[in-house]
Amino acid sequence: MDIVKIIFGCAGMLFAFLIAFTTTPVVRVIAFKIGAIDDPKRDDRRMHKEPTPRIGGLAIFIGFVSATMLFAEYSPTLLAIWFGGLILVVMGVLDDIFRLNAFLKLGVQILVALIAVWQGMTIEFINLFGHYIVFGYLEIPITILWIVGLTNAINFIDGLDGLSCGVSAICSISLLLVTLTTSDNGALALVMAIMAGSCLGFLPYNSNPAKIFMGDSGALFLGYTFAVLSIEGLFKFNMVMSFLIPLSIFGVPLFDTVFAIIRRTLKGKNPFTTPDKGHIHHRLINMGFNQKQSVHILYAISGILGISAIMLANELWIKTIGIIIIGVATFVINYFIVKSQKTRDLAGFDFGVKSDEDKPQ
Repeated sequence: MDIVKIIFGCAGMLFAFLIAFTTTPVVRVIAFKIGAIDDPKRDDRRMHKEPTPRIGGLAIFIGFVSATMLFAEYSPTLLAIWFGGLILVVMGVLDDIFRLNAFLKLGVQILVALIAVWQGMTIEFINLFGHYIVFGYLEIPITILWIVGLTNAINFIDGLDGLSCGVSAICSISLLLVTLTTSDNGALALVMAIMAGSCLGFLPYNSNPAKIFMGDSGALFLGYTFAVLSIEGLFKFNMVMSFLIPLSIFGVPLFDTVFAIIRRTLKGKNPFTTPDKGHIHHRLINMGFNQKQSVHILYAISGILGISAIMLANELWIKTIGIIIIGVATFVINYFIVKSQKTRDLAGFDFGVKSDEDKPQ
């Protein structure tokens, strides 16, 4: 990729950042006008204390679409993201106002997954230890399952200020770096860079204390976009165990989603319509971390998984294992430090909850 394309990509990413950043205050005003407000008194899972606008994802969508229309090459992938994303954003805004039925939302998610399939986005095979597993007639159901699953996974982790948006930015950058180091698909890399810019433009307003939440309009759009981009840019790899790359990049939201489904099912609850306080971010809060610290921990985990994915994509197996071992060891050591108030003080960090806003409600 030559220097002109790199500059062009940086310009597209910057433009997306600026559009998302400058439209977020406007979206915030609109949210108050139309009643898209998250009331913390609705249930006991809310971490904020004051009513907060919810449709921030609209700013992310505007930033992404504006930048891709002006900087990116039109493609079936982009068309699938535009049209499918628009449907999800509209549905998300309506859900943020009226709280739509969960099965209606699932039906719409399947519909937009079919839009991606119609545009040729399908998972045709995976490479498992050098053996190709071709899905054949199962490729469409598997593709729909991946798209719907990842769409909801990003939504599941949207529980703390800046968490889902920041993790999405890290995932976007990880996708971008994997693409740059393994292929010459500059068009796809540009879309990923624009996605990162859109998330980063919204993040200053979404960080703790959040002035606005992305809501379902943002979380569903981001999850859907990641699903489509990963199908086009990751599942097409011919390397051994290439399917591990998207699993690594999206490890944090996918783990939390799978764990939530298992946890709720074992309790005899509907895994999709019965929210609880067992998500990974809730567990960090219960350990004594405040909101910012919990979010930063999950940023770090997501970043390490993203770096692992880059190594995997380039078949640097030893380095990948080394990164994972060092990362796990670091978190285990820090876990034992934060368990004791004495070692917390010696470490020089105050891991306690600093305000009522950080405490589980």
